[in-house]
Amino acid sequence: MSAVDPPPTMRISSLPTPLAIPAPALSAVAAALALLASSGAIARGHDELGAAARTILGANQGVYVEAADGEVLLAQAERLPVHPASVSKVPTTLALLRRLGPDYRFTTTFSGVGAVHAGVLDGDLIVDGGGDPFFVDENALLVAARLNELGVQRVAGTLRVRGTLIFDWQAAAAEARLRAVMSGQAPVSAWQTVSALLNAATGAAPAAPAAALQFGASPLALAADSTNPPGARALVAHRSQPLLSLVKALNDYSNNVFKPLADAAGGAATVQALARSAVPASMRSEITLGDGAGTDPRNRLSPRAAVKILRALELELRLTDHRLVDVLPVAGFDPGTLQERLNGAGESGCVVGKTGTFGEYGASALIGALRSRDYGTVYFAILNHGVPVPEARRRQDRLVRVLLERLHAMPWMYQRDTRTAVALAEAMPVVNGTP
Repeated sequence: MSAVDPPPTMRISSLPTPLAIPAPALSAVAAALALLASSGAIARGHDELGAAARTILGANQGVYVEAADGEVLLAQAERLPVHPASVSKVPTTLALLRRLGPDYRFTTTFSGVGAVHAGVLDGDLIVDGGGDPFFVDENALLVAARLNELGVQRVAGTLRVRGTLIFDWQAAAAEARLRAVMSGQAPVSAWQTVSALLNAATGAAPAAPAAALQFGASPLALAADSTNPPGARALVAHRSQPLLSLVKALNDYSNNVFKPLADAAGGAATVQALARSAVPASMRSEITLGDGAGTDPRNRLSPRAAVKILRALELELRLTDHRLVDVLPVAGFDPGTLQERLNGAGESGCVVGKTGTFGEYGASALIGALRSRDYGTVYFAILNHGVPVPEARRRQDRLVRVLLERLHAMPWMYQRDTRTAVALAEAMPVVNGTP
C-alpha cells in the first residue's frame, strides 16, 4: 500500500484581502497566478531555490521541482528538451506496466523432440523464447536441473531456438551461449546460487555443473515456422520474475536491455505516444523517444515533462497499491546507479529516482522524488547538457541536498528485497500442456 503523504501546508499568496477586490477581479488574479505557477514562470516564495540552482547548476541547465499539489518550487530552463539518457527508461517502465501489468511474467518454453529413455532425449531440445530480458546463467541452470528431474541427462540432438531469446542481456549468439551454459559451462557462482535455491526447496543437492545436460549433433531439422516437428512436446516452462521486480532490478542498474524490452510495450513509438498522452498538451512536443532505453541520439525530454511522466508512473503504480520505490532505485540502499550517491547521514533513503548518463551525447540526468514534511511528495528533474559527467553528477547531488534540507525531507518507508533474481522466477514441468 502506498504510504500516505503528509498533507501539504496551506500556502497563501500576499494578495489584498477579498474585501478590497471585487470577486470577479479576485478570480481573475487567482487564475493568472495559477497559470504562471503551472508554467514555471514563478515559484512562489522559493527564490532561494532558484538562486541555488543558478549557482550550483549554472543558469543554462534545466531543473524543475514540483510539490504534491502541483505548486512549482523551482523552474529553470524547464521547457528545454535535452537528451535524457537513461531517464528514457522511465516512460518505458510506465508503458510496460500499463500494457502488461505488474504481475506479468515472460515465458520461455523448452520442448523435447522424441522420447526420453535411459536418460536420453532422442531428438533436439527446442526453446521458444518469449522475450524474457532477465534470462541469465542462473535461470538456464535452473531449467537444466528441472530437465534432469524429468529424467533428461543427455540430448541426442542439439538446442534450437525459436522466437525472441535474450540471454545474459544479449540477443546475439544467444542460442550457442545458452547451449554452453546448460551443458555446465557456467560460472561457479551461478551454479552455487542455483544449488542453494534447490537445496532450500528439496534438501537434496543437484548434479555437478558438468552433468547438467549433454548435447550431441542434431539429427532433426527445426521447422522454419512455429509448427513443432513430429514427436515434440513441452517439457519445462520457465516464467520470469514478475514484471514489477524485473523492471526494478533493471532500473537499479540502468540496464540497456530496456531497448528490446520496449518492444513488449509496443515499441518506441508506442512508448513515446503514451508519454505524450500523460503530460499536458503544451508539453508534448518536449518528448521525443527514438528508443526505450536512452541510447538513441534523437531522444529528448524537458525537465517539466520528465516530472509529469514520473508522476504518471506513480499514479499507474497506485492502481495496484505499489509505489515508485517498487520500480526505481532508492539512493543509498539499492545496489546499482544510486547506491553510492546521496547516501550520507540524514540523506540515505530519502531519494527514489533514476539516473541518466551518456557522455558521448553530453547528457547527464537525475530525476526523482522525495518525501517532504511540508509539501508531501516533491518531484524533481535535473537534466544537464554539455557538462562533463562527473561534474554534472556532483552538481546534481549538491542541489538535491539543498532540496532535502530546505524541504525537510524524510526517508521513504522502504525495505529492500534481498532475494536473488532467480529465486523470483519459476521453472515448472509441463504436464498435459500445462505448467
